[in-house]
Amino acid sequence: MVVFAVVFILLGLALLVGGAWLLTLGGSFYYLAAGLVLIAVGGLLPVRRVAAQVLYGIFLVFTALWSFWESGYDWWPLATRIGWFLILAIPLLIPASKATRGAALGLGAVWAVIGFVLLGSLLHDPHRIEGRLGEQVVSQDPRLGESPEADWLAWGRTNLGQRYSPLKQITLENVANLEQVWRYQTGDTKQPGDTGEITYEATPLKIGNTLYLCTPHSWLVALDADTGEERWVYKAGVGPESQRQHQTCRGVSYLPPENGLETASSAQNIDGPAEDQPPVSCDAHLYLPTADARLLALDPATGARCEGFAEQGELGLLHNMPFTQTGFYYSTSPPVVANGLVIVAGAVNDNYDIDAPSGVIRAYDARTGELRWNWDPANPEQTEPIADDEVYSTSSPNSWAVASADEELGLIYFPMGNRTPDQLGMYRGENEERFSSSVVALELDTGQVAWVQQFVHHDLWDMDTPAQPSLLDLDTDSGVQPALVVPTKQGDVYVLNRETGEPIIPIEEVPAPEGAIEEDYTSPTQPVSALNFNPDPLRESDMWGATPLDQLACRIRFRSLRYDGRYTPPSVQGSIVYPGNFGVFNWGSIAVDPQRQVMFGMPLYMAFISRLVPREEADEMEGPVNQGEQGINSNTGAAYSVEMKPLMSPLDIPCQQPPWGYVAGADLRTGEVVWKRKNGTVEDMSPIPVPLRLGVPGIGGPIITASGVVFLAATVDDYIRAYDLTTGEQLWRARLPAGGQATPMTYLNSNGEQMVVQVAGGHGSVGTTLGDSVVAYKLADQEED
Repeated sequence: MVVFAVVFILLGLALLVGGAWLLTLGGSFYYLAAGLVLIAVGGLLPVRRVAAQVLYGIFLVFTALWSFWESGYDWWPLATRIGWFLILAIPLLIPASKATRGAALGLGAVWAVIGFVLLGSLLHDPHRIEGRLGEQVVSQDPRLGESPEADWLAWGRTNLGQRYSPLKQITLENVANLEQVWRYQTGDTKQPGDTGEITYEATPLKIGNTLYLCTPHSWLVALDADTGEERWVYKAGVGPESQRQHQTCRGVSYLPPENGLETASSAQNIDGPAEDQPPVSCDAHLYLPTADARLLALDPATGARCEGFAEQGELGLLHNMPFTQTGFYYSTSPPVVANGLVIVAGAVNDNYDIDAPSGVIRAYDARTGELRWNWDPANPEQTEPIADDEVYSTSSPNSWAVASADEELGLIYFPMGNRTPDQLGMYRGENEERFSSSVVALELDTGQVAWVQQFVHHDLWDMDTPAQPSLLDLDTDSGVQPALVVPTKQGDVYVLNRETGEPIIPIEEVPAPEGAIEEDYTSPTQPVSALNFNPDPLRESDMWGATPLDQLACRIRFRSLRYDGRYTPPSVQGSIVYPGNFGVFNWGSIAVDPQRQVMFGMPLYMAFISRLVPREEADEMEGPVNQGEQGINSNTGAAYSVEMKPLMSPLDIPCQQPPWGYVAGADLRTGEVVWKRKNGTVEDMSPIPVPLRLGVPGIGGPIITASGVVFLAATVDDYIRAYDLTTGEQLWRARLPAGGQATPMTYLNSNGEQMVVQVAGGHGSVGTTLGDSVVAYKLADQEED
């Protein structure tokens, strides 16, 4: 008993000291009280065992009542609050003598009742929303974009960005019969000197009977769509560069031949590397954005450069840039090909330097590479091509996510980011404020602004609009309206008229926290869409951990940081940003069904910490800087550096209680979130690979098929899954060889069989397994003998 007594006393001392600290910060009294009780139990145990048993029984009842009061009837918060103390009670349940038998039985009864009630919470999910999306076909003839049914011609299948396929061979009834039919490995893996955030986020195109996909180091790979056999590989010669904030390629773009025939289907196996093929005259074009700021035009049949485009198929994107630091500018997302133009935006490193490249958006002739117009958010009226001796604006807001286009309306829609530095607003001009963290509609012919709708005013939180807008025609009380649907990092899903930018689902301005640093200011209000997945504000009781000690540490951290709810201003003290930098939604966007006029999304909830570091302190700090978006970013030239990281416990798990990730379905006509389910397991997050379905984070996007089957990988466990669009029920899953942080796609092979393809290469900052695989599935009963 002496050993157990020491355990009680040591744990009690830790809780007493930490609990006193927490109480001085205005936190819960429970931990201090628990520490005192455990010390008392430890002291009584060797000499007055009955008194120790009685006292511990009272403590268990008190702990259970406190836990239910804080958490409700929710297994994971309850289990980590109560479970360890139930385990600690086991030595006390063993009677040491006849005199202690009654006390042991009494304690055992308390132990059993609390344990039984706790186990019952496993059957209750307070986070789940039960419902059914409408199955009625609302639009009999929806716009699906210019793509043959069998193909996938753009990143979102078409420039409408719906991520919707009209294929329906794979159904709710047979999806469980999907099996892997081929796997291809690109050979492009992480290299010494690469940035930490190397990611494989590519969604292939399918044109004719060939798949085209890019890799993190800017290779373009052509595969036989039936077998996965390699046809050719073009390697753009991009080496490692530690100053790139991201090393990724989400996809390539396609220009059909002028005669309208799909000559890309003649892609062939070639002898020797594609990059060594001499430039050729191209009818169709593939456009590959590279990690070192070039745009390459390649022949779909051979992978050779297109001699008529720019300089022998290569266009440098650093022309007319005010600053050209290596690794500071590149395109992670594919350009848009529309109206005879290839329209290119770019990613600018966040928070590395206040003097950074411009966020200008440029439209080039799709066949010649000649600049047709340029739209610089800091100088939005001057869209005529810039002169050779002029430069674009410094560090203006950029658009790093995928854009959408409606050629019938003559508009292209860009999700806009912020001017760097993200957390310091005093460097921004009037136009930069106007276009930051918004969607802007530009005229395809001229680049002039048609409308802009902003989603964060004076953004100090890196709440870039991160996702491709989805375009569909929506039935409303006012008739059919051309709609644009775009999700945001903060959890709102905005439904706008894409011709005018006016809200279809209402937007309300609500008060926002004040109190920025002296040199800056905050907006008094921020917009909120009536359709949203916004989380409730964090409370101390939401802090979580695997043990009482890391729970206590998370509570102390929560109380030590500034937190006034969503849009808490950045501070020198350190502020909690919730939703955090990963966002409720990110570049994977949502998928929409234009017939049923519903959406499927993957909302996430992870808190981050943002701390402003005064220049004097930053200059004296030792250790690495500019290692990606997490950690210390220098903000060279600014008064403050910034430190950003997730709010994590000492055991490196999220401080906030699960779930952290869901799948959800919403009706786009009513703005109602109809169902919501926890998504994913901790199988690949914990040292012991137990597939507990907590609902985990992820990054990537979904696709919807006409049969009502949804495909999504994205989660931090290495699986691709299929869901029922109507209910959210998981129907199928398959293990991937690496993290599936890419959006899948689907098509028909040459035998008319529906295939599903997922790139599995992982994500450096999310921490999933890195790899280089492309995996294809089809129904087992369609396999050849």
